[in-house]
Amino acid sequence: MRIVLRYFFRGLRLVLSPVMLITEKLSTPQSVERSEQEQAEVDEACRQLALYQFRSCPFCIKVRKEMARLGLKIEVRDAQLDPDRRLELEEGGGKVKVPCLLIAHDDGRQEWLYESNAINAWLHRRFGADAQTS
Repeated sequence: MRIVLRYFFRGLRLVLSPVMLITEKLSTPQSVERSEQEQAEVDEACRQLALYQFRSCPFCIKVRKEMARLGLKIEVRDAQLDPDRRLELEEGGGKVKVPCLLIAHDDGRQEWLYESNAINAWLHRRFGADAQTS
C-alpha cells in the first residue's frame, strides 16, 4: 500500500509541477518602480541574500512572486537538484527545508530564515515602500 501511495503522489507531482510553474509565470506581479539610484542600492543589498528553494514548491513560488513584486534580484539556489546547495542548506540552516532565505550580515553572521510568510514579511520590511521612506 505504501508503494502505491508513493507512486500516486509522485505522479501527482509530475502532473501538477508544470501547471504550477506556468501559473507562476502568468500571475507574477509587476515590480515596484524605483529610481535608478534606489534600485542600485536595493540590488547591492540583495547581494547579501540567497534563497534556497525547490522549483515547483508552492511556498517557494510564493516567495519568488514577492521578490518579483518588490523588484529584488536575489540569488536563487536550487536545493532539490543541486546536491552542493542541499548540503549548504543542511549544514548552515540545520535542516533541508524550503524556502529558506540566507541573510549574510555585515559582521559576518549568517541568518537562516525559514517559512514563506516570515521571509515575505522580512523582505517587505526591508525593501517595501515603507522601508524606502524611512
